[in-house]
Amino acid sequence: MKRYTLLMISVAMLILLFPLTTAAADIGKPYHFGFKKSKNETLPSINEEGFKDIVQKNGAIFLGDTSKKELYLTFDNGYENGYTAKVLDVLKERQVPAVFFVTGHFVGDQPDLVNRMVNEGHLIGNHSWSHPDMTQVSTEKMRNELDKVKEQVASLTGQKEMYFMRPPRGIFSDRMLAASKDLGYMNVFWSVAYKDWDIHAQRGRDYAYSQVMSQLHPGAVILLHSVSKDNADALGKIIDDAREKGYEFKRLDQLTAKNY
Repeated sequence: MKRYTLLMISVAMLILLFPLTTAAADIGKPYHFGFKKSKNETLPSINEEGFKDIVQKNGAIFLGDTSKKELYLTFDNGYENGYTAKVLDVLKERQVPAVFFVTGHFVGDQPDLVNRMVNEGHLIGNHSWSHPDMTQVSTEKMRNELDKVKEQVASLTGQKEMYFMRPPRGIFSDRMLAASKDLGYMNVFWSVAYKDWDIHAQRGRDYAYSQVMSQLHPGAVILLHSVSKDNADALGKIIDDAREKGYEFKRLDQLTAKNY
């Protein structure tokens, strides 16, 4: 009887644990996007990061056409900190297109800015509704997160389609990239970035300028956070001096090549 009881307890434990093990296996290994930075206009690399094959096979990008001196300007807009209007002013004055990856919070809180982005020729990308770790949610939850942003932006601005997304905090997995691709999205990472998101650690316009300009390279996808005062202050000079170096700013939907 004792042996039978122990056997039944073991079977019960296996039944309880099996779904958890299956769920964990389904999630897949998470990665946090990183890259070897460009110096002196050499190309950055993800060769040593351990996820190059996953990024490639799922059609995600972090570079544009590296045979041309083209730049793709992207902003993450999780919330408003008072600087997005200035960013838009600079872009409008200099006729530079950008992609703004917005969250549900930003769309609901800043409808005028979202409308202005579209009206002034920019693209709106999907940064999820509630900014979760997308590798830890189900595919159905992921669909809901993305659909809510897309539908809200369409209702607000008339932009019916949304082809680009950026996973929150740059955390991704093979499953997450494949699932979002099936939903019609291209995941957009970046090849120029610096720690600009901490609003309590801003270091001035010159620092922002030097961080971006030192990493420029052909086909660069530039990530900036619109909560940064430094970025807003430095953006005009970054654009002007990049153009002086022969670079041209393109909209992400003009992207013609992916190079790794």
